Amino acid sequence: MPVSNNKTTRVAVLADSDTRWKWGSLTASRLAGSVEGAAEATGERGLHLDGYLLRGRATPTPRQLEEVGVRADSLREVTAIEFLKAIEANGRDSGGRGSDGGDEAPYDIIVLALVGGAVQAVLHGLARVWNGSARRPLVVTGYVGVVYEKLADGLLLRHGADVVLANSRQDAERFREVYDGVGADASGVVEAALPFLGGEPYAPREPHTVVFAAQPSVPEKRADRSYLLSRLLQHAKRHPEREVLLKLRSKPGEHTTHIEELPYQKLVRSEDVPPNFRLVYGHMGEVLDRTDLLVTVSSTAALEALHRRVPTAVLTDLGIREALGNHAFIGSGCLASWDQLDAGHSPTPDPEWVARQGVAADGAYETAFDAARKRVAELAERARDGSLDPIRPYYTLVTAPGYLPGILARHHLGPDAGPLPGAPAADREPGPVRQAVRTAARGAYRHGVQRVAPVIRRMGEL
Repeated sequence: MPVSNNKTTRVAVLADSDTRWKWGSLTASRLAGSVEGAAEATGERGLHLDGYLLRGRATPTPRQLEEVGVRADSLREVTAIEFLKAIEANGRDSGGRGSDGGDEAPYDIIVLALVGGAVQAVLHGLARVWNGSARRPLVVTGYVGVVYEKLADGLLLRHGADVVLANSRQDAERFREVYDGVGADASGVVEAALPFLGGEPYAPREPHTVVFAAQPSVPEKRADRSYLLSRLLQHAKRHPEREVLLKLRSKPGEHTTHIEELPYQKLVRSEDVPPNFRLVYGHMGEVLDRTDLLVTVSSTAALEALHRRVPTAVLTDLGIREALGNHAFIGSGCLASWDQLDAGHSPTPDPEWVARQGVAADGAYETAFDAARKRVAELAERARDGSLDPIRPYYTLVTAPGYLPGILARHHLGPDAGPLPGAPAADREPGPVRQAVRTAARGAYRHGVQRVAPVIRRMGEL
């Protein structure tokens, strides 16, 4: 794809959690093509990646960033206003020197790996920053996993980006239907796939290893989470010859995309744990390297496992419900209960369903991003010659006057997408005291979510 004058594609990724950083940074690599190939051909890196972490309750910790395994050329924590000022400065001062010692060329691509409301706020902010500019980077956004709730809401909040990536053929069709149905431009929807699929195809090994992929907020109730944990432990006791692992997303005190009020680490303390049961962390791909059966309620890890042909079970014990997200696997052939798994059942996925989910277990994954790369290359060419259309989100003060101002205000932006009076200063780096206050405030919030909130909820149920 066409790149900057220094033959390097320059990408800025703004992410608000560990999983979205993983999606955004890997999407940047996929869209830029083969970094290794570009480096060999030009003698330079094919991708320059600047990471921006949106400050909030789920801002990744250093451990979480290390677990994702993606390296950025620069990485810093920002507010939405600070990010917008950085992008404005990048376009204005493109002749300056970068932190890597090279020319600070303007970005080619900006990837917004955020929750829908934050995407919408930043899109309006970028439209304001670039108002009247002949040239600008192209903007890409999408979803980090299975889209099983708030389809219309999430999609319309992402409208206005030049490219809205769909992780599967099914999602692309649904996305276009929503946009067409409200009279919004659907040309930005491009079919691709989840950028983190990969790994060696499954091969049985010893000992037989069962992995339960936990989710921070599914299920939500203590009784349901305790039930799933007890069934996992029962499975370990029934099959002492197996290794049974509980794969956790975060350690206590850390947050991911969703709030986890009742971490399994806390629940397991009161259980009788058999010797063949362990808690594990780390990169999901590395865990799948030794997995013979992946069990989950509705985690995106199921798609990672199916891509590698690892036997995969989506639990029905708590029902097949929209609130759990396992309804998204209807027709997959993977739905099963713990009773069935205890008895030795191994689900067989439906090939047609798998193909529609962008899993590409047939080996076609290498071409899954071709359409997206082609579309990005076309838009990048238009961006350089100044013919790229301005950003025009569907939501405006005309179409959503009672909704949009609140979304913007959450990020200290006014109705015109400019900084609100009294918004945090964005023209200087925070000092040691300010950084300490931020860290303490985030720790207090996480403590409140995981310790205080459950107590208050139980008291309310008395």
